[in-house]
Amino acid sequence: MYRSMKDVVEDLKRSGQLIEVDVPLSSHLEIPEIQRRVYANQGPALLFTRVENCAFPMLGNLFGTLERARFLFRHTWKRVRKAIELKIDPNQFFRRPLHYASAPAVAWTMLPKTVRSGPVLAHETTIGNLPKQVSWPEDGGPFVTLPQVLSLPPGPFRNARHQLGSINLGMYRIQLSGNQYLQDREVGLHYQIHRGIGVHHRAAIEAGRPFPVNIFLGGTPAMTLAAVMPLPEGMSELTFAGALAGHRIPVLAGSNRAPIYADADFCIVGEVDPTMVKPEGPFGDHLGYYSLRHDFPVLQVKKVYHRPGAIWPFTVVGRPPQEDTVFGAIIHELTGPIVPSLIPGIRAVHAVDEAGVHPLLLAIGSERYMPFRSSHRPQELLTQANALLGQGQLSLAKYVLIVDGTDDPSLDIHDIQRFFVHLLERVDWRNDLHFQTRTTIDTLDYSGEGLNEGSKVVIAARGSKRRNLVTQIPEHWPSIPGLGKPKLCLPGVVAIATDQRHSGRVSHLDRTKTVRELAKSLDASMIDCVPLIVLVDDADFTSLHLRNFLWNTFTRSDPARDIYGVGESIIDKHWGCEGPLIIDARCKPHHAPPLIEDSETTAKVDALAAAGEPISRFL
Repeated sequence: MYRSMKDVVEDLKRSGQLIEVDVPLSSHLEIPEIQRRVYANQGPALLFTRVENCAFPMLGNLFGTLERARFLFRHTWKRVRKAIELKIDPNQFFRRPLHYASAPAVAWTMLPKTVRSGPVLAHETTIGNLPKQVSWPEDGGPFVTLPQVLSLPPGPFRNARHQLGSINLGMYRIQLSGNQYLQDREVGLHYQIHRGIGVHHRAAIEAGRPFPVNIFLGGTPAMTLAAVMPLPEGMSELTFAGALAGHRIPVLAGSNRAPIYADADFCIVGEVDPTMVKPEGPFGDHLGYYSLRHDFPVLQVKKVYHRPGAIWPFTVVGRPPQEDTVFGAIIHELTGPIVPSLIPGIRAVHAVDEAGVHPLLLAIGSERYMPFRSSHRPQELLTQANALLGQGQLSLAKYVLIVDGTDDPSLDIHDIQRFFVHLLERVDWRNDLHFQTRTTIDTLDYSGEGLNEGSKVVIAARGSKRRNLVTQIPEHWPSIPGLGKPKLCLPGVVAIATDQRHSGRVSHLDRTKTVRELAKSLDASMIDCVPLIVLVDDADFTSLHLRNFLWNTFTRSDPARDIYGVGESIIDKHWGCEGPLIIDARCKPHHAPPLIEDSETTAKVDALAAAGEPISRFL
């Protein structure tokens, strides 16, 4: 059972899943680009032992493959799955008691253990001595990318158990320096909307006092995974971490401080003044763009600790897929069966990583209550879609596409192209779009009106097949001035680029005019073969493969502002259209810039790839 990053490194070495990179390298752009390349090539975990201007080694690509993530939790995985199954249906224990015999042991490991001391307190250091990871050229400073952020409300607490029951553990962005932060005394704390730490922040505002926050790195990998788990409100992440780690999580609890994870490799101890904010960012984020500079809370640093032989774990985020894609996959394997138990009628959901997770959610539901009716209009599907939008992080979904699983029982939620084909063969654009306007969207999504501001749309389709989708561009496609030739992205979906003279960051009025002219040029009957048209800046790029189509379409459009249609109308305040749907997925003036690697760094990494080092074959 792992207690530190050193334990993890030694285990991965023995199994041939780790390479030591014993070459002087900078954590400013170089190491992050290497990590991205090795991840893309499904390579091993990486231990960088000679980090320039830093005494601590860095461990990257730890969760770089799903197989390695399973390997890390191989001793506890099945027991945790069984515990989750019992959570869904406790009666299974009585039906198969031998199968679930390990359940009591899992329950014991879920109880955190208070201790008087721990390895993490062995040494003190400063923020300036920690690795200074900068992943993208325009990042606002060095960031921590795998933090376990523990927060508490201001208190008071009756006892240690009450204190441990009040904590929240999450993975929030930490900027170590830059902008207006006081060196070694302040770090930036960026958390997104609908995060548990926000409840503690609100309590601190009401109490008029700071609230304690500790930031951990390392220890057991179970703590890292627990920090990103979408657990029900009120369930402590430490309980899940203990079950997955196979041992009770040791914490140093005290009445005058937040609990400290005793086995962590690093710990930053501090508190947050709930009234104080400073600019944080920019930061290259997991939608594939920079999240821009905005005011966020500041952690006042009191102490920085590390254990003997501490190793700094890190990841790199950027346009998906990246290493955090594996987090989503492993979480789905563990918790996927829970969703149908939470929302009756839902059979499966898929937050599409290629589209940045929150912008696109696919769901398979069911129409159960009036099966004797032959209506093709979604009914219970809409109830289920709204229920999904009320579930934790699923509430940030921007496009929710839901279909009736009884129309095709073999439909696989993870076969994205087949899902789109199934929906587009059945959708009725006159009735099947349901908008939520001026609502909240993901903090990192800049397609809407402002930070956390945008819209959502539910597209619900059911019934028998309405149309056959084209698999090549129709010969009668009209020539439209200012627009390029259409390119087929997938059956029934066409991308069209704006002429280069008109593309780029032009006004909303001019863009609307272009889309309206396109709509006027098309016949409503084209819906019979091409129900969806996407207006883009580069049609060749968008149509190259499914991943590009998903990323371009759903990260660069806000439903209420960017959805149009041929023969559109509003009836009883319901928007619909007779002909093809048009999504304007071009870059807009208010969008954040996409992530582009630094050319000099790329040349350095290319040289390393040619140098014959053990890592070279993965670059």
